[in-house]
Amino acid sequence: MERTSIRLGGVELASSVMNASGARSAERGEIYELCAVHSGAIVFKSCNRSGLDTPENLKNRGVEHFQSIASELTARNKRVIGSVVGASEEEFIDVARMLDRAGVSIVELNLADDYVTKSVAPFASFERLKSLIGGVRSETGCVLAVKVPPPRIPFEPRAIADLFKSMRIAVAVCANDLSKDLSVEIASGTVQGPARTLSQAHAFFKESENLLDVMAVGGINSGRDAYVAHLTGAKAVQVGSALMKEGAGALGRIDRELDSILGEHSHKSVSEIVGKVRFTG
Repeated sequence: MERTSIRLGGVELASSVMNASGARSAERGEIYELCAVHSGAIVFKSCNRSGLDTPENLKNRGVEHFQSIASELTARNKRVIGSVVGASEEEFIDVARMLDRAGVSIVELNLADDYVTKSVAPFASFERLKSLIGGVRSETGCVLAVKVPPPRIPFEPRAIADLFKSMRIAVAVCANDLSKDLSVEIASGTVQGPARTLSQAHAFFKESENLLDVMAVGGINSGRDAYVAHLTGAKAVQVGSALMKEGAGALGRIDRELDSILGEHSHKSVSEIVGKVRFTG
């Protein structure tokens, strides 16, 4: 759908809606099922060098499994986002390099999972974070995204956004942790009350000064949810829970609902609403 297409980190995507890493995206069959029913990008489950049996949320067959699938899909002009975890800086670099060589459009460094925070501690210091990102950046040519932990890290979004920009990170994958009682008037894109930060995704959008694209993950169960995430600064959204509950068709449903809302309010493109939330106070 042309209205929901977007440019993320310089990469043209047929839809701003995609699966979240880990949601029906580990095995060849389920990955191809997602490809068959949705024209947007495919996000692989986070992988490491040789695979993991535990923790369950990171169980994967290893990077060679995903490298093979990526080569097949990119040969068919499918946009692929590879997601990386590791127990060391060297493992991150190796896995990212292999996915890059397989032709993925974007490599996501998953620095949000507990497995990574406990083994690599990328946010222990700015020097640690710079070393990890710099090592990957020096060995890859693709667009890089970083999935940031929930807002409990000791650094302000502005400081992280500035670091990302300086190291040519194009995309920040952030929590769409909007308050459950948040009321948004869709027609006008307004929120009651004074200007404030509404989510981690919104914070990174505000602090990046349009030099960093934001991808929001969490709480996207409908086209309206996606629309609100876009209003608060997300250029793209990742769907997890709805995909696990409904199956691959959830992506197409949410994409169609988003397209319908955009059309209803006379928007020709989702890019017209990114970051356009307004406050009444």
